[in-house]
Amino acid sequence: MVVTKADNMTDMYASLRSNVSMLGQILGDTMRTHLGDSFLEKVEQIRKLAKDSRRGDQAAREQMLELLTALPDEELVPFAKAFNQFLNLANLSEQFHTISRNCDELVCVPDPVEQLLGRMLNGRVDQAKMLDCLKTLDIDLVLTAHPTEISRRTLIQKYAAIVDCLTEQENDQLSDRERQQINLRLRQLIAQIWHTNEIRRERPTPVDEARWGLSTIEESLWHAVPDFLRQLNDRVQQRTGQQLPIDIAPVRFSSWMGGDRDGNPFVTAKVTQEVLDRNRHAAARLFLKDIVLLVGELSMEEANDELKAYTNNSCEPYRHVLRSIRQRLRDTIDYLNARIEGHNPEVDKSSLIWQESDLKAPLEMLYKSLTDCGMRLIANGLLLDILRRLACFGIHMLRLDIRQDASRHSDVLAELTRYLGMGDFNHWDETEKQAFLLRELSNRRPLIPSNWQPSADVAEVLNTCRLIAKHPAKALGSYVISMAGKPSDVLTVLLLLKETGCSHPMRVVPLFETLSDLNNAAACITDLLDIDWYRGYTKGMQEVMIGYSDSAKDAGVMAAAWAQYHAQEQLVAVCKQAGVKLTLFHGRGGSIGRGGGPAHKAILSQPPGSVDGRIRVTEQGEMIRFKFGLPKLAVQSLALYTSAVLEATLLPPPEPKQEWRNCMQRIAEESVGAYRGIVRDEPDFVAYFRAATPEVELGKLPLGSRPAKRRVDGGIESLRAIPWIFAWSQNRLMLPAWLGAGEALQAASERGEMGLLQDMEREWPFFSTRISMLEMVYAKAEPNLARYYETCLVPKDLHHLGETLRQRLDLGIKVVLELTKSDSLMAHTPWNRESVKLRNPYIDPLNFLQTELLARTRKETTETPASEHVQLALMLTIAGVAAGMRNTG
Repeated sequence: MVVTKADNMTDMYASLRSNVSMLGQILGDTMRTHLGDSFLEKVEQIRKLAKDSRRGDQAAREQMLELLTALPDEELVPFAKAFNQFLNLANLSEQFHTISRNCDELVCVPDPVEQLLGRMLNGRVDQAKMLDCLKTLDIDLVLTAHPTEISRRTLIQKYAAIVDCLTEQENDQLSDRERQQINLRLRQLIAQIWHTNEIRRERPTPVDEARWGLSTIEESLWHAVPDFLRQLNDRVQQRTGQQLPIDIAPVRFSSWMGGDRDGNPFVTAKVTQEVLDRNRHAAARLFLKDIVLLVGELSMEEANDELKAYTNNSCEPYRHVLRSIRQRLRDTIDYLNARIEGHNPEVDKSSLIWQESDLKAPLEMLYKSLTDCGMRLIANGLLLDILRRLACFGIHMLRLDIRQDASRHSDVLAELTRYLGMGDFNHWDETEKQAFLLRELSNRRPLIPSNWQPSADVAEVLNTCRLIAKHPAKALGSYVISMAGKPSDVLTVLLLLKETGCSHPMRVVPLFETLSDLNNAAACITDLLDIDWYRGYTKGMQEVMIGYSDSAKDAGVMAAAWAQYHAQEQLVAVCKQAGVKLTLFHGRGGSIGRGGGPAHKAILSQPPGSVDGRIRVTEQGEMIRFKFGLPKLAVQSLALYTSAVLEATLLPPPEPKQEWRNCMQRIAEESVGAYRGIVRDEPDFVAYFRAATPEVELGKLPLGSRPAKRRVDGGIESLRAIPWIFAWSQNRLMLPAWLGAGEALQAASERGEMGLLQDMEREWPFFSTRISMLEMVYAKAEPNLARYYETCLVPKDLHHLGETLRQRLDLGIKVVLELTKSDSLMAHTPWNRESVKLRNPYIDPLNFLQTELLARTRKETTETPASEHVQLALMLTIAGVAAGMRNTG
């Protein structure tokens, strides 16, 4: 697949164009070898026609559609695969370009820490205050697996190998022979990718998802974390003359993979146990690799008195200690292997690395001895890297969160109280529930009878709580309660943990997800913190999770964003009054419609005082790969998070003016009305949605372990936020990411508030970030393609709704351009705009083909089902469009 100069961008992106062209050429050669010249010529013809069609050439569009609809069954899969893989290779080239030596200054990410330190230490922030804040930063990135990550793990590994080759190619000193070898390796990798099935045969299990998360750490973050901390230390030392502590860990990692059971019946206590064992196994295995290398490095004899005494004056004291650690790690791995295989071997835990101190104490002793003996240079090599990995990952690799719906907990108590003859807990009012819960939390006798035989669902909840009780606090993160809304939701979980023997104070975190829950969040937390028993339990720390996905699905992005902002402001005030430190947990998705977008901007747009050195954020689906999949990219992402949280803490944004608040409140009210007027009140909306998008077909894709719906028989309200967003991104209308916003902004303009909106966009980070995100989704939206889906797939009596939606999209684009005083969308971010343009000639044919395939599959009957070629090609078009759109769900 040849990519010409005219296909791409301006000359400033020459190195990117070169790599895109080279990889596309190799992909084309691969196809020619296995499918012949005629197939490749047809692919090229369709690509060029798609490009001409974008320029308004109606004849080119008609010719392209004729070629697509005439594709024989045996060419459907390779055709979809060709465009799919080119988009993946284009993504790869872009990712690499941001970390390339030849990266253009408009694309490269400048060192955000260096920039921030320069601003801070230029008289704006006291140096000691800055250092104290940096040393105590607590950024927890929570890896989640949802059905947005299309690419299989085996393909991701091959893509990473291609990046390694691109990196090697930048060496100007390579010989012709070495260049030939790299080119050969690239051809081999692309051939391997071409001959690998891109679509999983079966849905991944929760354990598969957890293993995918561990692979991201092993292949990237394990290397990136010490690299980032070394760079951070160097920047700080250059600016302040001080070094950072050896155990500094501004960023840590948690996971929902294997712990998130909200609406996922496949996540059981048994699964969670296996994931915890696998997490620990992965950590032990990676530490063992490091220790083996360190044994080879620390051959010196000189030691301080402590180490000499500990090793009985060994002639190689460092190796003496390390060999012991090495054996304990090997024994730990053997023990965990047996557990993962379903055995429960008897073992003396003191012979294993079972507590963090088992590894930390001897390594710190070695570090101190080296520095005491004048060998700091050696101490600050691999040994320091291991200590910093230990500070970040611990011996459990990832702290596992547990998430469950509030109703599952109350159902446990309802079944128990009925059994005990006390009535039905679910029928009590909030006051009665709290009185009962607090009485039992303070009662020393067990509440659960030993001879009680609960139902299967109740037993599963209790088994999860017993599992939590068995594991150390450092292996676990938070217990998140979905659809929480009342203090009793939190107290119920605390009672279940007490009754199942949990002795460590696990963080129990209410998740406020809907618009009404967000509006009630501060009142709920106020009531909780007014309870003396609960205040004692928190020990001065309160965590609250803000849901972006479901609030946006409930109210639209603009109203949800304002509700999230306002809830955070109120929660900050409530916790400050109570003398409690608040940690906000932001449940963001990858897409704009689910709270996604650039993390740096998102953090800096939070209300002043809401960060305060602490933050938890979900990193989801394909965004984990885009941000952390390559070590250099991961270093950039870690630096962006660290600098953003540091800046939001020490240089917080200004308090919004009252007139801005009033304007935003009016926008929120009008936008939610416009959004719900379509999604809830339009009688034809559900029928239109299911006809105009591949929503039904997405449910058949073997993407994630979790069902697409919370209830099988439910409608739009029961559909998870992810397939809701994913479906609309496939037909390119991107509706959930903008519906309601343009109408509300237009209403503000008609009230004569355009000048006020422009002031807000210029001076208020919260509002400017919202407008920037709107620009991005408007630029990605393709109303003409959405109209084509409608023409081919939607009954004519529903077409009126499509026309209405496209008119609203056009209205939103016009008002945003007026607000930003621009002639085109994303004029201030040319790289992002060109990135979108680059993909369109490759995404468009996939969309047109997808429409044809959807029409075919929907006509199938039990007697004449769609062929296997049609079904697989449809899946590939979905994967390809997702790759092209990037932040799909």
